[in-house]
Amino acid sequence: MKPIPGAVEIASGTHWIGALDPGLREFDIILKTANGTTYNSYCVRGENGVAIIDTVKASHAEEFFHRLEQVARYDEISTIVLNHLEPDHSGALPELMRRAPQAKLYISAKAQLMLKALVKTDGLDFNIVQTGDSVDLGGRTLRFFSTPFLHWPDTQCTLVEEQDILFSGDVFGCHFCDSRLFNDQVGDFRFSFEYYYQHIMRPFREHVLEALELLEPLPLKLIAPAHGPILRDAAQSYVRRYRQLASPLLHNEVGADNKSLLVFYISSYGNTVLMARAVAEGAEAVSGVRVSLYDLQAMGDLPFVDLIEEADGIAFGSPTINGDAVKPVWDMLSSLAVIKVRDKFGAAFGSYGWSGEAINMIEDRLRGLKLRVPIKGVRARLIPTGEELDKCRDLGKQLAQHLTGTLDRRVISMSELLAQEQSHA
Repeated sequence: MKPIPGAVEIASGTHWIGALDPGLREFDIILKTANGTTYNSYCVRGENGVAIIDTVKASHAEEFFHRLEQVARYDEISTIVLNHLEPDHSGALPELMRRAPQAKLYISAKAQLMLKALVKTDGLDFNIVQTGDSVDLGGRTLRFFSTPFLHWPDTQCTLVEEQDILFSGDVFGCHFCDSRLFNDQVGDFRFSFEYYYQHIMRPFREHVLEALELLEPLPLKLIAPAHGPILRDAAQSYVRRYRQLASPLLHNEVGADNKSLLVFYISSYGNTVLMARAVAEGAEAVSGVRVSLYDLQAMGDLPFVDLIEEADGIAFGSPTINGDAVKPVWDMLSSLAVIKVRDKFGAAFGSYGWSGEAINMIEDRLRGLKLRVPIKGVRARLIPTGEELDKCRDLGKQLAQHLTGTLDRRVISMSELLAQEQSHA
């Protein structure tokens, strides 16, 4: 059996004691991990005690304890910090607490709701910390920063003030396993870094920006994430890259006073494209709305995710084939799970031959993604008539008016409401 490599010093008195998982090829179902991953845990030694920052996945606990025992005794451990309670970070916690029962556990306020369910240990004592709280190890001060929803509600970061080391949890991490550990020694992991951001952090972009307000002012010399390479070379460049990735881009193209509406369509026989053009025409008649028309058959979904994230409204046109919307539309809708689309306006339209279910199905999916769908979609059997194209123009116009807040609000009197109730009784 190949010997387990030892603990690695990343700064004076601070060691990496994590675990390597080079054979992993899929993480949490949604991420491909061509280079495996690491479960990073750290040991910080102070004059008055030792702190363990995060643990590892339960299946890799043996590696973790092997490395821990190389740099500390269990009776020296005074502090355990969990920046995040996902099982790949908390898996070895129960056994660590058994071996070091005197240690105090520090977690965020939101983590306490998940602690018992994830760790399955009764009577576990813990301390709640928030931004600004600290723990003194003697010559080493751990200061906490609350960074919720990066990417769970419980996430936080921990700073060693005297060394300007940030234990960042999942932030600034990636799934990339290389036993050389440090970013200036491992292979090229840029793709993994960006891929991780896009799939893990991007849906929480607003929270990323809030976290950066806390972390950017710190004079960081080293960032020690929970996954992937330890960032000791040009550490702050990775913080700046997060700022770039999280910053809106479309405002450079669409003025602050304008709203953006994207109209996507796919058309089998040229009928749905006629409807898409009519929707766009109707929307363009409203001042202050910039409309873009895209054929999904020609492009696929990936190029449009950035545009959708910045847009104010989205309309989808699809024919109904075999009682369903067509696959490129579902692929596009599926891609929206990694970005924030809540409260955007949405609509659907399309041509059909027999039953026309696609429109309702798209609308249901839009509502499931938390978009607002204020206007009933337009369906046309085969070739749309002039009247049906007018309905498409009206759909586009009303959608644009919702975007700009210029839709006429009809005032209904109490007598009308009573009359409606009586007519439905």
